[in-house]
Amino acid sequence: MTDRFDDHVAEGDGNAPLVGVILGFPDDVAAELRKWRASFGDPMAESIPAHITLVTTTEAHDWEAAVEHVRSVAARQSPFRVTISGTGSFRPVSEVVYLNVAEGFEACVKLHAELQQGPLERELPFPYHPHVTVAHDVDPERLDEAELALKNYSTSFTVASMGLYEHDSDGLWQLREELDFGGEAPGGS
Repeated sequence: MTDRFDDHVAEGDGNAPLVGVILGFPDDVAAELRKWRASFGDPMAESIPAHITLVTTTEAHDWEAAVEHVRSVAARQSPFRVTISGTGSFRPVSEVVYLNVAEGFEACVKLHAELQQGPLERELPFPYHPHVTVAHDVDPERLDEAELALKNYSTSFTVASMGLYEHDSDGLWQLREELDFGGEAPGGS
């Protein structure tokens, strides 16, 4: 993962480590979406895997407290189903086309709200909206192409963990921990 999860970077003093938390995708889905993103000319297609951001780039003034907080949230979370289906866009505010999170939207919102407390609490410039970016930093025609090409796209899978990332001194995102959800899966485990 490189220099961003999404379009919004935290403002801060630059001295605290930066944290990001995401839901990753099964390898086959991630590979398929990477190919789609590359086909639209997105420069980040190869370096940012398909994901749903739960916590965007946020300063952690107390790294250990932030890590313990994320671990605690993961331990209470049960695995849940995600369906990504159809496209949307943040245009004209941001030149992004994305896949909608249909099933699992409320679970993502709940997780985001829990994670965005305590040591990771901060005011965001925009309301949280779970999504999967498929085109960004491309010409408007390519954004239109992405929105049209994937309008009928749909896939479902279960998420059972979340990734805790740290932005390193080289400007790259490094996975620090993949945190399995500790709650019971719907219908038993």
